[in-house]
Amino acid sequence: MKRMLINATQAEERRLAIVEGQKLLDYETEIEGREQRKGNIYKAVVTRVEPSLEACFVDYGEDRHGFLPFKEISKQYFSSNVAPSQARIQDVIKEGQDLFVQVEKEERGNKGAALTTFISLAGRYVVIMPNNPRGGGVSRRIEGDERAELKEAMDQLQYPSGMSIIARTAGIGRSAKELQWDLDYLLKLWSAVEEAGKAGKGAFLIYQESSLVIRAIRDYFNADIGDILIDTDDIYEQAKQFMQYVMPEFAPRVKRYSDDTPLFSRFQIEHQVESAYART
Repeated sequence: MKRMLINATQAEERRLAIVEGQKLLDYETEIEGREQRKGNIYKAVVTRVEPSLEACFVDYGEDRHGFLPFKEISKQYFSSNVAPSQARIQDVIKEGQDLFVQVEKEERGNKGAALTTFISLAGRYVVIMPNNPRGGGVSRRIEGDERAELKEAMDQLQYPSGMSIIARTAGIGRSAKELQWDLDYLLKLWSAVEEAGKAGKGAFLIYQESSLVIRAIRDYFNADIGDILIDTDDIYEQAKQFMQYVMPEFAPRVKRYSDDTPLFSRFQIEHQVESAYART
C-alpha cells in the first residue's frame, strides 16, 4: 500500500515522503523561513480609491495595505449602474467594498504587495481561473504533437461556464480522466475558498498557496494512497480540515501517527534519504 508521510516534529523543517511498503518513492522538504505570500488568497476591503493612479489600496489582513490596479479588478465587482466600457475606478469601486484578492508580487521595500482579483489556482496538471472566462488554453511551452494531444484531452473536460482552464507541462501524456480528477479537486478547492470568504467579516487570509500540506495533497495524493500519516497535532488538523473541504470522501485516510518509534524511522526513510544524497 502507498502512504503519504508528513514529519513536522522539528520546528524549522517539515518533510514529506511517499512510500510503498517501506520503499521511498518521493521526498520533499520545507524549511521554515520568511513567509511567502505570492499566490495566497485573501478577503480584502477597499480602503482608498486613487483615480490619479487608476488603482485602489486594500486592507487584506497583513501589516501593509496592498495595491490593486483598476485593470486587475474583475467586472463582477463593478457597481451595476455604470456601463463597464465607460467605467472609471471612482465610479464602480467604493471604499469599504469587499473583494477576493490574490498576491501577484510580494511586498518590496516600502511598496505594498501587488494584488489581482483574477484568481488562479494551480493543480498538478491544470490551472483554473474561476472568474476569467477568456484566459484558457495550453501552456506556451508545449508544442507539436504533445500540444495537439493535450488540447484534445482538455476539450473533454467538464467545468462551469465563466471559468477558464490552462494545461500545465506536467499534463503532457495524461488522460482526460487524470486531468478531470485534478480539475475536480480545484473546483472543490475554489468552492471552499468562496464559502470561507463569505463566512468571515473584514480582511483575512483564506488560502495559503505555499503550505506544504496543501502542496502535498495537490501534487501527490490520489486514490492509490491508502493513508496520510502525520506526526504533529497542528499539521494533522490542517490536513484533515483541508481534505474535508476538497475531498471529503478521502478525509478518513488522514491519520495522526502517535507510535513511540519516530515516523520516518518506522518506514526506514532516514536511511534511504541518506543513501540517495550520497549518490548525488
